[in-house]
Parts: sequence; C-alpha cells; structure tokens
Amino acid sequence: RFPGHEFNTLNIAQKIKRIEKDERFFGEVIGEIRSSDAVLWAFPLYVLLVHAHYKRFIELIFERGATEAFHNKYAASLSTSIHFFDHTAHNYMRAVCEDLKMKYVGSFSPDMHDLLKEDERERLTLFAESFLDAVQNHNPTATWYAPLTRSESAYRPGNVAATVDTGEKKVAILTDIEDEDSNLARMVGRFKACFSDNVEVHNLHSVNIKGGCLGCLRCGFNNVCVYQDKDEFVNFYNAKLRTADVLVLAGTIKDRYLSSRWKLFFDRSFFNTHTPSFVGKQFGFIISGPLAQIPNLRQILEAYAEWQQANVVDIVTDEYEDSDEIDVLLDSLAKRLVSFSEKGYIKPRTFLGVGGMKIFRDDIWGKLRFVFQADHRYYRRHGIYDFPQRDFRTRIRNGVMMLLTKIPPVRREFPKRIKTEMIKPHQRILERHGS
Repeated sequence: RFPGHEFNTLNIAQKIKRIEKDERFFGEVIGEIRSSDAVLWAFPLYVLLVHAHYKRFIELIFERGATEAFHNKYAASLSTSIHFFDHTAHNYMRAVCEDLKMKYVGSFSPDMHDLLKEDERERLTLFAESFLDAVQNHNPTATWYAPLTRSESAYRPGNVAATVDTGEKKVAILTDIEDEDSNLARMVGRFKACFSDNVEVHNLHSVNIKGGCLGCLRCGFNNVCVYQDKDEFVNFYNAKLRTADVLVLAGTIKDRYLSSRWKLFFDRSFFNTHTPSFVGKQFGFIISGPLAQIPNLRQILEAYAEWQQANVVDIVTDEYEDSDEIDVLLDSLAKRLVSFSEKGYIKPRTFLGVGGMKIFRDDIWGKLRFVFQADHRYYRRHGIYDFPQRDFRTRIRNGVMMLLTKIPPVRREFPKRIKTEMIKPHQRILERHGS
C-alpha cells in the first residue's frame, strides 16, 4: 500500500543465536537500523510480552552499547494476539523505545483474525499512514515513562531469628542467579534460610533448555511439547514445580522486564497451552531492581499468577536502603506462604485473572477449539464454559422483570426498592447464621 517507502525486514527472533554469537552480524543488524528513518517493532504476543528471543535482542542492544543507533528515530509497534494482555507487551515496547531515546508514535494490536476483514485492514492502513506521516513531518511525540533510577545499595542479610516449619509443604524457589555476590543471590540465600527444611532452589541457567517456543502449536492436541524428550524443560517443570505447594520466583530486572532467561521459561511453559498448571498454589516474588518504577511489570507478575488460579502472597524487592527492612519482609513472606498453603487460602481473583480467563474461554469455545483440543477438554471438565446464557432461571427472571418495568407504577417503584432487593439474599445468609 505504500510503494513510495522502502521496508526492510529483520527477523531478529528467528536469528537470535547468530545475532548473539556473531558480533559482526549483530553489527550489520544495528547498521540497518542506524541507516533507517524509523523502526516498526512487529511481533506476535508470547505470554504477556514479546518472544524470549525478541527480548534477548533488546538486552543485547544495551549490553553491547548499541543504543545510539536508535536515538531520535521514530518508532511504533505492531502485534497480533487474541487480546490477552497485549497492552502489557505494548507498554513494555513503548518504555524500551523511550529508554532508547526514540520517538514513539503508537501501537496497533489487532486480533489475529481481524486482518481477514476489509474494514480492519483499512484500519491498519490508517495506522500506517499516521506512522509514516509522523516520520515524514517530524511530528512531536509524548513521553510516557520516566527514565529508571537504579539504587546502588548493597543488600547485607542479617541472621534469621526463627525458622518456619514447612511441615508437609514443599517450597520451590526458581531463580536466574548469575552472580553469587549479587543482591538477588543474597536475598534468595536469606529467604531459603527462613525455612527449617523441605526447600529446593532451582537455577534456570542449570536447566537444559534447547530452544525457545517455536509457536508450532503441536502441544494444542495433548500438551506434548515438540521438545518433549530433547531437553530437560518439560520434565523439570512437571517434577520440580508442579509438585510444589509454594512457588517463589526470583529474578533481576533487565530493561523493563526480567531477564530473557525468565522469558524463555514462561514461553516454554506454553506446552500447557491455556490450561492453568499451578492451581491452588501459593506464589511469592523476590525481585532485584526498580520494580516500583515499573507498574507494568508488577501487573504482568500478578496477572500470570492470577490466571494460574494461584495466590500472590507478596512481592519483595531490594528497593530499601536498610537491609533490615528487607529481612523483615522476607521473614514475613516465608511465614505467610506456608500459613496460607496450610489453610488453603486463595484470595478472590481480580480483573487480571477473571478477564484473562474469559478471553481464553470464549476463543477456545469458538475458533481455536480444534487447535487447542487439550484446553477444550480441560475447560469442559472444570466448568470454565460458564456462559451466563445457560442460567435459565436468571433468563426467565430477567424476561419477567423487563416486562414489569414497562408498567409506569412498577418503574417508579424500582429506584426505591433496588438496593433492598440487592442485599436480600445476603441478609438471609446472615439471618440463617444468627448474625
């Protein structure tokens, strides 16, 4: 649609191993970007963000000092998905672009089937026109995110006064520690010491993971990954994590997310497709880095756990000048994780968990059922297909009441009685229990 412009495509996720190992090739990719007028970041959604390999490329930009190639260039992002947390992926990309001192114009995030519709293709064309107009006319762009301010405080753990008895509960700590003298390593060590026994620490760098998620969807039929027996990931996930009662995820912030190794973990976990695999478990997060400055990442962590139908007990970071404060928070996290696990406490899900599952429910019931047959079986077996139209009692009541409210005296009475009628069922419960 825009023959007057030249579009060069760089498949950075597909070629990440070569980009990572061959610095000359990495330089060629950066050279293409340096000679361009604008960058369109294009990707399919992978577990609330971009693909792990895409994330790794972004890390390499900062690690190898190539940020200047992006300065003052116009940028936009384009994704496809079924709208499951596509906003967190685009928030991430916008923040990264602003960290790279780019001029971010906007994002376009259609459902993957939208582009089959003529009006949606026209919408895409209008987005492209707006993007190219901004580049040609040097339009001003707003900045949404402030630069990150990273603390230089070193966490020095104190002694543990009293350990937590895990009883029959199994605690698994999953981390990506690379530097044993880092704040994250010290926090994990201090947290592990909070327990008397039955705690395992697993480092993602020690797990043989042959590659990233291929998006082949072979797992859709029966949750069997194409890598099934080619590396350790599936066996590790099932044997070490699914069998735990308490899961603590510990990582260091890189750019505006955790590490690409952590993203690889989340992507490869998709062999479970859209079926929760940590139902009823207690979740804790230990984060090194400026999490308070990245609400988008906090939402990603909470949404992941809520969609899993797990319970987020707390998130502890090293954003405190006083190490004693961190110790107190780690102690409290350890106690509450075991206590909530023993009591089986799972707090009500918020929009993050409820809304996300409804998106999956509708698409698995509809156009994605033949692809994700394992999801369909699970959803049907666990009552996730809870469409309100099956509630015939409510349908009949609504029909009757809608007819009655067409009568003027009933309509006038309605505002007077609505609150009383709303609380009647709850009042009956209180009366039944003698309150």
